[in-house]
Amino acid sequence: MSISKVYFTDFRTPYGGPTMPQKLAGLAQKAGIADLDLEGKFVAIKIHFGELGNVSYLRPNYARAIVDLVKSLGGKPFLTDCNTLYVGSRKDALEHLECAWQNGFTPLSVGCPILIGDGLKGTDDIAVPVNGGEYVKEAYIGRAIMDADIFISLNHFKGHEMTGFGGAIKNIGMGCGSRAGKSAQHNSGKPDIKEKSCRGCRLCQKVCANNGLVFDEATRKMTVNKDNCLGCGRCIGACNFDAVYFKNGNAASLLNRKMAEYAKAVVDGRPNFHISIITDVSPNCDCHSENDAPILPDIGMFASFDPLALDQACADACIKATPMPNSQLSDNLNRPGFAAVKNDPFTNSTPESEWKSCLEHAEKIGLGSREYELITI
Repeated sequence: MSISKVYFTDFRTPYGGPTMPQKLAGLAQKAGIADLDLEGKFVAIKIHFGELGNVSYLRPNYARAIVDLVKSLGGKPFLTDCNTLYVGSRKDALEHLECAWQNGFTPLSVGCPILIGDGLKGTDDIAVPVNGGEYVKEAYIGRAIMDADIFISLNHFKGHEMTGFGGAIKNIGMGCGSRAGKSAQHNSGKPDIKEKSCRGCRLCQKVCANNGLVFDEATRKMTVNKDNCLGCGRCIGACNFDAVYFKNGNAASLLNRKMAEYAKAVVDGRPNFHISIITDVSPNCDCHSENDAPILPDIGMFASFDPLALDQACADACIKATPMPNSQLSDNLNRPGFAAVKNDPFTNSTPESEWKSCLEHAEKIGLGSREYELITI
């Protein structure tokens, strides 16, 4: 595997110099985004719109900078993300769009349409073969994302409670999976029901198209028929009481490997480009309705044609950074008896997480290279 180029710029914007959005656009240009044939092409820009209550997601200003750049190069961009499995503010397209609007992402603010990649209920997906996949033969990806001619990921690099950190590969692999795709990555694909939480309202049964849910009239509780259930994820969004859930039965390393294979399905065979911004490095995913204090300082912006090299470069930059005081990371490091792992802020922040297997497997299946040349601009 050849060495990939990763471009970097910091957050310094002296008086009279370029603004932060201008620096981001300049970074993308230096990294070669103009080498893509964008003229007249549909360009999916994958971003996380943030859960309501979370304020560490990327500001819409960053998205606008890339949208304007793509348009100046002749492309037809749209911002996109796919619906979530869990009960929250992004489990269907209507709530997802409302969440995006409340968090500042509107066609007016970002300069382009916003499309939810897997449709109204998270079921508008396409089965995409994974070339060289060991765990995933077909990845269920949001149809609008796969319909695009060119794919760009705009990633908020932060911590994560299971995968150690969330960067390019997670934004692509997990983020572009439909609800069925997310389910397949996280677990065996079959939901379970917490009997104590079930109220017997039967709302979940109304959205099941496969006779996967059976109501027990005697107990007034819902149960899952695992033979009929397809793991589409509709029921979890319908439940208002968090009674329907998916067991995270796979180890974090298996989740990471599946996620890398999903990312490969998204980018294989078409032009792609990737940007990661290390700012507001919250300990958990932007899917949380809270974000907690940053565990690391703001570092800068990175861009590359190689999502794996990009993640490796961002991880290396974080490893070199000094932990922030009064954070989850510093609390752990200062706790008596805490078994700290040298030069690993992600594991030290969330010891039950695991991140290296994702990068190792991504390289094994040919998603990119972990070797890179860092070019500072």
